[in-house]
Amino acid sequence: MKIHFIAIGGSAMHNLALALHQKGDAVTGSDDEIFEPSKTRLNNKGLLPAKEGWFPEKITSDIDAVILGMHAKADNPELLKAKELDLKIYSYPEFLYEQSKTKTRVVIGGSHGKTTITSMILHVMNYHEKEVDYMVGAQLEGFDTMVKITDESDFMVIEGDEYLSSPIDRRPKFHLYKPNIALLSGIAWDHVNVFPTYENYVAQFEIFLNEITNGGAIIYNEEDPEVKRIVEATTSPIKKYPYRTPEYSVDNGTTLLATPEGPMPIEIFGEHNLNNLEGARWICQLMGVDADDFYEAIATFKGASKRLEKIAETKNAVAYKDYAHSPSKVKATTQAVKNQYPSRKLIACLELHTYSSLSPDFLKEYRGTLDSADSAVVFYSPHAVMIKQLEEIKREQIEEAFDRKDLVVFTNPADFKTYLYSQDYENSCLLLMSSGNYGGLDFEAVKGYIKKE
Repeated sequence: MKIHFIAIGGSAMHNLALALHQKGDAVTGSDDEIFEPSKTRLNNKGLLPAKEGWFPEKITSDIDAVILGMHAKADNPELLKAKELDLKIYSYPEFLYEQSKTKTRVVIGGSHGKTTITSMILHVMNYHEKEVDYMVGAQLEGFDTMVKITDESDFMVIEGDEYLSSPIDRRPKFHLYKPNIALLSGIAWDHVNVFPTYENYVAQFEIFLNEITNGGAIIYNEEDPEVKRIVEATTSPIKKYPYRTPEYSVDNGTTLLATPEGPMPIEIFGEHNLNNLEGARWICQLMGVDADDFYEAIATFKGASKRLEKIAETKNAVAYKDYAHSPSKVKATTQAVKNQYPSRKLIACLELHTYSSLSPDFLKEYRGTLDSADSAVVFYSPHAVMIKQLEEIKREQIEEAFDRKDLVVFTNPADFKTYLYSQDYENSCLLLMSSGNYGGLDFEAVKGYIKKE
């Protein structure tokens, strides 16, 4: 096939481009800005556009499929040309479905834990040399790309994001996959710019359940009240398998998972991650991997990139980087680190970076989320608020929202950096939570400072 990507530089888009190139398709693309690591990865395969920008002349009648990324606008000149030529235009999820129609589609949904659960499943399959197609939202150890599409695999494992599909398709991505096997990990209001009310957000997951194929299966976290409610209420002709957090213990900084063979040390930690693990075990079982083989493989799983990723460690100090930004993730991640190192001082730093987290009306959802930390820090950029055209946020609003009198708030990247480098990290844990980079923080420099201390 001859395939053209409009906005090829995105994290998901460039990985799909690489996967299709690997499959043997002829791939071209355009974008008005491409950052690392996308730029280098595309260049290494000869897929990097010669010039940045949009070029309608690239859109020709012999193109079999145009894939439209969320970064493009509805009036994109290449998109308009594709419409004029009546070419087949797909959103990212539409194209994934098209490529997996003949396969068993396994879709992992939920407000949190999607990437980790999908990563666990893929790690187990890779460990046992079972070939599956996939799409996951983070780079995994042992995997070249975040997307793999072949003609041979029987399964496709997909991380089912609830965000919008494309500029001209306002449906959530996970509504388009029509899973044979699905998982729902949890529901906690997010993406308030798209789903302005909690009820509207929950309704998207109800639609997701209705899209499961007749006779299919839903694996669901019964410890989440909203998940339990909507799964048990659905009348779709599907099988329902509940799961809950397995028994585990923590011994001197090591998490031990209870298994039929006795306690087993694992690399990951935190109750939310153990809950994710149990969901992954159920999915793997339905994909033909028994419990013993699952436990053997999962013992070596170190986690997905930026998901409680250990960036530095000394005898008395440790630092983690995590993608947590929504209230439920922030609370679970902070609690997990404190439970893993109960005798150490926990310095938890959160950047408010997403549209939701910078919305004054949404801020109250963060109440109590940093309570597990010994020192709690919040960073946000007034410039980011202005760019997102949101109502101005004052420091007092942040302090009131988190409901913590000793909360430290920074709006200047240099001040935040000075704070980090002035701390005594003896017998401590540093937790950096953000989907951004704190206004340009050099994580390598932070890593070096911790190790020097």
